[in-house]
Amino acid sequence: MTPEDQEETQLLPRPSSGSVPRGRRVFLAAFAAALGPLSFGFALGYSSPAIPSLRRAAPPAPRLDDAAASWFGAIVTLGAAAGGVLGGWLVDRAGRKLSLLFCTVPFVTGFAVITAAQHVWMLLGGRLLTGLACGIASLVAPVYISEIAYPEVRGLLGSCVQLMVVIGILLAYLAGWVLEWRWLAVLGCVPPSFMMLLMCCMPETPRFLLTQHKHQEASAAMQFLWGPEQGWEEPPVGAEHQGFQLAELRRPGIYKPFAIGVSLMVFQQLSGINAVMFYAETIFEEAKFKNSSLASVIVGVIQVLFTAMAALIMDRAGRRLLLALSGVVMVVSASAFGAYFKLTQGGPSNSSHVDLLAPISTEPADASAGLAWLAVGSMCLFIAGFAVGWGPIPWLLMSEIFPLHVKGVATGICVLTNWLMAFLVTKEFSSLMEVLRPYGAFWLASAFCIVSVLFTLFCVPETKGKTLEQITAHFEGR
Repeated sequence: MTPEDQEETQLLPRPSSGSVPRGRRVFLAAFAAALGPLSFGFALGYSSPAIPSLRRAAPPAPRLDDAAASWFGAIVTLGAAAGGVLGGWLVDRAGRKLSLLFCTVPFVTGFAVITAAQHVWMLLGGRLLTGLACGIASLVAPVYISEIAYPEVRGLLGSCVQLMVVIGILLAYLAGWVLEWRWLAVLGCVPPSFMMLLMCCMPETPRFLLTQHKHQEASAAMQFLWGPEQGWEEPPVGAEHQGFQLAELRRPGIYKPFAIGVSLMVFQQLSGINAVMFYAETIFEEAKFKNSSLASVIVGVIQVLFTAMAALIMDRAGRRLLLALSGVVMVVSASAFGAYFKLTQGGPSNSSHVDLLAPISTEPADASAGLAWLAVGSMCLFIAGFAVGWGPIPWLLMSEIFPLHVKGVATGICVLTNWLMAFLVTKEFSSLMEVLRPYGAFWLASAFCIVSVLFTLFCVPETKGKTLEQITAHFEGR
């Protein structure tokens, strides 16, 4: 055990024995932090109803053409990638609480700029700012929640990060039915504003306070969160906590969780979730759904229900089991999805991408409708499978597996990887389908899902019921 590990272990409070009921304020603090991911989800979902509204906008309001609409949807991922880097720097220097408070500023400012937009560049600038806030929130909220939660509920509370994201997306879809783009942007200012008010009343995480040698504040924060009856030991004062050094990458306690965290983010984006979401409205239209926006709401409801189910069983079933089960479900459904396109698009490989969006079937109408319902079933199964495991768990594990003194840098790189992969997959998906055809693209996603299952079984440790210090000790081999 290195001196840094000894210090980190000594600095952390230990619960007294006995079955004393835990404090409930930890749930309020987790909810306050999770309003950041709710805002993040609303920002992601905003483009879906806003783009059709902006296409119909009459002067002097800005109006989006095809190229501008593409950037309006995609530029959020670039802002979020930058936000991941900034969040990794902030979380270690300003702390977890102040970082969450800081991310409310670009959220509110970005939506305010969109609300006041008179030109397309103002719309894109506002989206870039909200993307920056998304990157910070997607990094800091899981870290804050994992550090305030006790092991028995860390999976439940950590999974609520992804749950709040999909609830935010669903809220944007539902509000988009009744609000045009300006008022929808005004509504986007509400969750981050509410988060700012609540977070002002919440404490910093005890672990971060201890690294700053603020033992009295850490004890007060722990009693606020977990209750005064827990009987926390007064931790000894240790040497100043060192930041991340490149030489530490030789340590298994650093490079093992780092490799796992980055790989989880890569596999999450290569699973094909963006491709499935890209086709959602087209598939529902093939199944004779009259209102294509209803398709978005149905997809959102499925995500919310199954992410909530994952949160409820996370601390019982464990992370590895749910990841493996999720991967197997996605393998089956992505393969079936590819088979649907193979049966309905058996033409030559030089068709344009526009042609690929509308399956051309030589089957009779009834058979074609039946195949479309097969696609709807496969798509819903895929989304449900993703929501149970590969949606929430990579974010949860990212917040659990890194030692305290490298958490900012390591989680920043993981978030940067996730958002850059999301941008690349979204932008290059059209080209991939032209080369491989849609069925080839989905079968490739199925192959990545198979690799992700093998990776889970052989490389990902189980973290349920363990303290963050026990997880670090596992990677160190002690």
